Amino acid sequence: MNKYELCVVLSAKLDDEERAAAIEKIKGFITRYNGTVSENIEEWGKKRLAYEIQHMKEAYYYFIPFTGDANTPNELENQVRIMEPVIRYLVVKPEEAAEAKATETAAETVAE
Repeated sequence: MNKYELCVVLSAKLDDEERAAAIEKIKGFITRYNGTVSENIEEWGKKRLAYEIQHMKEAYYYFIPFTGDANTPNELENQVRIMEPVIRYLVVKPEEAAEAKATETAAETVAE
C-alpha cells in the first residue's frame, strides 16, 4: 500500500452541509477503490484563488491523506473529475525523503 495525498478545491458557493457531503463522497470513493483514509483531513478553509476559475475568486481547500494500491489514485481521479462541486483536484505521492527530513528537523529542534 502506498501513501498518497489528495488536494481538493471546492466551490465557495457551497454551504457547510454540501461541503461535508462532497468530502464524505470522496472518502467513499477512496474506500471503494481499496484505499483507507487517514483521520487527519486538513481543512484550510476559504482561500483566495491565484486566478479566477469559473468566475470564482475564492474556494475551499481540503487535503485528504490516504493509502491505497497503485490503481486507487487513477480510479479516484476518474470519479472526482466529474463531481460538480470540485473546481480542481490533485493526487500526489509524498516523497519519503521529505517526510524523513521533516522528522529529522523536528528531532533536532527538540534536542536544542
